[in-house]
Amino acid sequence: MTFIDGVKVNLTEEEVEKAKTLLGRDPNQVEAGMIDVMWSEHCSYKSSKPFLKQLPKEGPRVLVGPGMDAGVIDINDGDVVVFKVETHNHPSAIEPYNGAATGIGGIVRDILCMGARPIALFDNLRFGKLRSNHSKWLFEYVVKGISDYGNCIGVPTVGGDVEFDDSYENNCLVNVGCIGLARREEIALSVAKNIGDILILMGGSTGRDGIHGVTFASRVLTEESEADRPAVQIGDPFTKKLIIEATLEALKTGYVTGLKDLGGGGLTCAASEMSGAGGTGVEIDLDKVFLREENMIPYEIMISESQERMLFVVKPEGVDKITRIFDKYELSYSIIGRVDGSQKVNVYKNGQLVAQVPSRMLSDPPVLNRPVKRPSYIDQLAEVSAPPTPLNLADVVYKLVGSPNLASKAWVYRQYDHEVGDRTVIKPGQADAAVLRILGKNKAIAAKSDATPSHSYLDPYNGGAGALAESCRNIAVTGAEPLAWVDCLSFGNPENPEVLWCFNETIKGLTDYALKLNIPCIGGNVSFYNEDQVSARVVKPCPVVLTVGLIEDCSYITTMSFKQPGDRILMIGLTYREMGGSEYYTFYHNIQGGRAPVVNLDLEAVTLKTVLKAVRTGKISAAHDCFRGGIAVSLIEMGMENNLSASVNLDGLSDLDLKFDELLFSESHSRYILTTREEYLNDIIEIFTQNNIPVKEIGVVTDSGRFEFEYKNRRVSCSMSKLRKLYYETIPKYMGVTEWMK
Repeated sequence: MTFIDGVKVNLTEEEVEKAKTLLGRDPNQVEAGMIDVMWSEHCSYKSSKPFLKQLPKEGPRVLVGPGMDAGVIDINDGDVVVFKVETHNHPSAIEPYNGAATGIGGIVRDILCMGARPIALFDNLRFGKLRSNHSKWLFEYVVKGISDYGNCIGVPTVGGDVEFDDSYENNCLVNVGCIGLARREEIALSVAKNIGDILILMGGSTGRDGIHGVTFASRVLTEESEADRPAVQIGDPFTKKLIIEATLEALKTGYVTGLKDLGGGGLTCAASEMSGAGGTGVEIDLDKVFLREENMIPYEIMISESQERMLFVVKPEGVDKITRIFDKYELSYSIIGRVDGSQKVNVYKNGQLVAQVPSRMLSDPPVLNRPVKRPSYIDQLAEVSAPPTPLNLADVVYKLVGSPNLASKAWVYRQYDHEVGDRTVIKPGQADAAVLRILGKNKAIAAKSDATPSHSYLDPYNGGAGALAESCRNIAVTGAEPLAWVDCLSFGNPENPEVLWCFNETIKGLTDYALKLNIPCIGGNVSFYNEDQVSARVVKPCPVVLTVGLIEDCSYITTMSFKQPGDRILMIGLTYREMGGSEYYTFYHNIQGGRAPVVNLDLEAVTLKTVLKAVRTGKISAAHDCFRGGIAVSLIEMGMENNLSASVNLDGLSDLDLKFDELLFSESHSRYILTTREEYLNDIIEIFTQNNIPVKEIGVVTDSGRFEFEYKNRRVSCSMSKLRKLYYETIPKYMGVTEWMK
């Protein structure tokens, strides 16, 4: 920590001197606050920018890539999809309800300010083990914050992912995503490009909540972090619903030339980024800003992160029409300034100039070239010895199905309204990805967010590639072609060279997979400093990927559940001795180590395309990505919805001499489980053999009430009723719900 004009800033001495040089003088108090928030890790990406340049960002469907509030892709017929994912980790770790709720509020505004109607929400959550009361508290109130906010604004939460690991005990990870729809001509940009345009601040009033939110998110948690609770914003979903409708109506007038939400960095961020992108400047009169609290000083007003605020750039001749729309929705607004040609953010109070900083100095600050170093633990953990095969593998299956990471997350998603808006074709728990219809048309989009932190901890490269691979596989089995993705990358302190090495390897893995499948990254978010000094824990690297795919014909839509007894079961792909990071190692054996699954890029690409082709024949009755929990758990998941089971023989599913437990629970990539009617069996097999993709009929769907696994004349038999009880009741029991059964 250093000081500028008496203001404590989260900058180094070198950065302070750089700021003085760029400004040509010492910053005053207001300017110091503005520089502090915009040069924070959270806003500036100063440690991650050199690495993020590797990611492929262009493609024939990309209309808006990284750099705006959200990415935009073309899905034909003039329709576009807008989507983004972000974290709200630190606020949620201190105040889980409002931290999570305002995470949803912020991501919705990101979609809205691109001119799109938000139509779906996603959450990807990480907490400590559920034996911890602290983790239960965070889990309960993060879910409640997401639920209450999303339900109130009428945007369905349709997908997500939840896992539990000791590394997240004090640093929970709350990743939230949003998808919006718009027409191509309706796309708005966060740019102030026309001198003379008017700045209108609309929505909630400005208070002291959220001050220093971005600087709080740009340092590790300490024993004093509880004192940062005022940095957590307070959401108002009822106002947000009005803001959504008023904003979309205002955009249709054609008078709005730029639009940005006031999230991290508040008014400073919105003003500097829009004028910086437009090559212009702005004049802001703080006497015009509606304040919630008395005696707020310019420093506080400029960096407040109070929620539910939008900054509109409006043509002068359209001000009356725009403000009448705001009046209709009974939303507060004020004309706070104008766009000028100064290329600076000029801030006035009581007629006096209180701050003047070049826009680009704030919006495009200097980056840091930090050192990287391969962690020694990577090689050490890779050499962990394999445990002996348990004598009772049925007991292992029961324990894994009842592990919090693999058990049903119905306790979570049943708190969410996932059907509002009449777009949800596939609901949570029914398939590997959510599917949303495009109203009035015979097409849909599929979307899924995934992360592989247990693999990333052991092998960041394959963990990154694997997160994107899993997300794309989950899209493909619904009948959708993956088109583009966004990321949300949570890591520890970037000042640690080992943390930054893991970050760089993750980016390399994501980049290589994206290039191989030709699916660009159109936006993202980086969250560093996810560690705490109290427990000395650093979170396992958590690359979250949200992928969107297109289903051109709704007849392609496929779910994962077994449909009827007698359907034949096909296994696509081979299984390898890749147990590192598997739920079998981490949960059953409590082993942190081993060789993590490797992504074979060529095999992933051709297998995904071939699976998509097979699914789109209409001859596949069920399709499921085979990954977490291995073959055993993946098959059992397919039986849960309709209470059906299976009898399978696993001989010939590997070109290695695997042990029974390795074959059952390995989490190798490039594998799928498909079912089809007997009369279609040869047709489907032929599709895969033509492309030299391993395919094998392994068994049949049954209604026997038991899952039967056979390998090398050894049989494992599990009761479906017991499996269902463990699957559906595990998390509710941890959370104090005594009766819960599907």
